[in-house]
Amino acid sequence: MANIRQLDKRRKSVRNIRKITRTMELIATARFKKAMDRTAAATDYTKRITQIVQDLAKSGTDVSHPLLQAHDDVKAVDMLVLTANRGLCGGYNGSVVRVAVQRRNEIKEQAAAGQTSVSGKRGIAAFRFAGVPVEKTYSEFEDQPSFDAVARIADELITRYITRQVDRVDVAYTKFISSSKQVPVVETLLPFAGIEVPSSTATSGNDKAAAEKKLRDDYEFLPSAAGILEEVVPASFRARLFKCFLDAAVSEQIARMVAMKSATENAGDLIKSLSRTFNRARQSKITQEIMEIIGGVEALG
Repeated sequence: MANIRQLDKRRKSVRNIRKITRTMELIATARFKKAMDRTAAATDYTKRITQIVQDLAKSGTDVSHPLLQAHDDVKAVDMLVLTANRGLCGGYNGSVVRVAVQRRNEIKEQAAAGQTSVSGKRGIAAFRFAGVPVEKTYSEFEDQPSFDAVARIADELITRYITRQVDRVDVAYTKFISSSKQVPVVETLLPFAGIEVPSSTATSGNDKAAAEKKLRDDYEFLPSAAGILEEVVPASFRARLFKCFLDAAVSEQIARMVAMKSATENAGDLIKSLSRTFNRARQSKITQEIMEIIGGVEALG
């Protein structure tokens, strides 16, 4: 039979761990709600500014922007990987690293160069352990990423793309779909992936002309459509990249909330099991002591 003192000590230790995991679960829940509000607000803004760029592209005006133009020969691909600074969030970091390494291997097979940037201490450590070279690292982003900090990264990527130092920009992160579903993905943000110009085969000439006229009537370009596009397209890319950071932040909090809830429940089950073992051991010891007392009384009689 197990030692009673050891069982009691272990049970107290598990109770202390349960208090910690329960507290971390509550903290993650509070942070998730704040991150969720920011993500919802950014989603509406991103959709709207992307819609404006789509309308400008479909308006029939002779406008273009370097970020909308795909490079014919992809020789260099930049990848930005978004992970967390802390652990205790289940397989959140590992799943992002896996899809990022897989895409990096595909890029190598295509003999394409480029930089790999990683945000989050866990991702930085994982890439170093895997022997994957990382050119730039970021560890200042938590559950409330700053738009200004993300915009600086976005502007650097824009400059590299416009000057043709890189032909494509991929972002690996955990995409937030709902509170019950988050998917690790690798998305291509440059060239700008949000433009869907209708093909001439799908739309007749008269219908297309009518649609372009309607879009021109809906928008009044001052000073010009090209000047507006020059400002709107980079702003749209910054918003899309910021949305990736927000998705990663809210997905991290959900993963940590679920992991800590599971740990708390497992600790509770372990406490019950230890309590049953402790009670059986104590009852066995009490029974043994009673039998010894009865045996002593009979010996004296």
